[in-house]
Amino acid sequence: MSENPLAPQRLRFPTDPSALEARIWPASATRTDDGELVVGGVTASDLVAQYGTPLYVVDERDVQSRAVRVRNAFTEAFERIGTRAHVYYAGKAFLTTQVVAWMSEADLRVDVCTGGELAVALAGGIDPALLGFHGNDKSDAEIARAVEVGVGTIVLDSHEEVQRVARAAADSGIVQRVRIRINSGVHASTHEYLATAREDQKFGIPLTEAVQAAEAVRAEPSLAFVGLHSHIGSQIFDESGFREAARRLMDVHATLVATGPVPELNLGGGWGIDYTEADSAFEPEDVADALATIVAEACTERGIPVPEIAVEPGRYIVGPAGITLYRVGTIKPVTLSDESSDTSATRTYVSVDGGMSDNARPALYGADYTARLARTSDAPAVLTRVVGKHCESGDVVVNDEYLPGDVHRGDLLAVAATGAYCWSLASNYNHVGRPPVVAVADGTTRILVRGESIDDLLARDTGVAPGA
Repeated sequence: MSENPLAPQRLRFPTDPSALEARIWPASATRTDDGELVVGGVTASDLVAQYGTPLYVVDERDVQSRAVRVRNAFTEAFERIGTRAHVYYAGKAFLTTQVVAWMSEADLRVDVCTGGELAVALAGGIDPALLGFHGNDKSDAEIARAVEVGVGTIVLDSHEEVQRVARAAADSGIVQRVRIRINSGVHASTHEYLATAREDQKFGIPLTEAVQAAEAVRAEPSLAFVGLHSHIGSQIFDESGFREAARRLMDVHATLVATGPVPELNLGGGWGIDYTEADSAFEPEDVADALATIVAEACTERGIPVPEIAVEPGRYIVGPAGITLYRVGTIKPVTLSDESSDTSATRTYVSVDGGMSDNARPALYGADYTARLARTSDAPAVLTRVVGKHCESGDVVVNDEYLPGDVHRGDLLAVAATGAYCWSLASNYNHVGRPPVVAVADGTTRILVRGESIDDLLARDTGVAPGA
């Protein structure tokens, strides 16, 4: 067999369609002697026998080790330039009470952006002083709750939030620490929906209005100005955007230092991970060293002290540690003809028992993934498109992948790097229950989030008679 002309250029024809690329799959992912997929010391068949499909699986040790590695990388890099670094885990990627506990154990802080995420973080037992609260449309109730429980830092996303947070803090008789989210105007090399610092954007205050916003904060007795915040997007592989955003923020930072204290600078997150072999993610040490160099050079050029630095990785910590297991259903080869060249090619559609309800990213912004059968096979590879069961033509799980040609109904299929934004974005579309999330470690399993049954869905429908 050879390359299929329908395949994108990024997708290479595999020498082994069962191989597990280490940088894409969880650290513990391997195969048994007879070829079955194992994660965290537990086989795919055992996981499915106990919890069913679809099933989110998270390698607990991998999440913990990645958190520690990121923390150490930033601690060491910024100690070298004479300052401290604070790592916030971006909870929007995937947040449960146990994940909060893992982050606390790794000495990470946690970033939340809604009242619901705040509630989960608090239930996870973290010190509220180690929380950051984001959001472009915080309600008065959310602000009041954040102030009441002692959230460490609230990120102001608009001019009007200055007064709203100040009132809430004054009512509680405290001085609330705040950052100002700045729209730096840097265009990250990513999908339009993932870029969060374009001028025409809902997030942040324009760079040209940063000094005005900071002066307004300083004028409020109930607020303490901590510093500026920037986030230029997600799934970024090019450091040039981070470099330019940091340079622009340092210009404003230097202006503000001349009129008062600015103890911190938050450079956000957004570093990409490897979803496919075509991706090329940063190592955490490289990210930390690059940002430390940028900050040190900028401070030297401007003759100002080096501030403490904060960063907010989420996907980078939890994304590669997760997989999703599905049961294969309908197999449908589709042959496409090119009349101009009198040739044809076949793409095999492989349906699974989940889809866009458990992974919305491909439908939202064309995200690519890697898939493997849970078993090995010597069959020649064929170009496949893994699709879901929902009533949408855009219900695609993996747009392009080479799988063994003997894939059949009943097979177990695993999709890699689903630890971030899959469960977070999950829905009940077509009245499909959201899958459970199971943590695996050292041959054991435990449920992080219970799956939803049909009874769970009906329980919220007020037209269903009690006991029906």
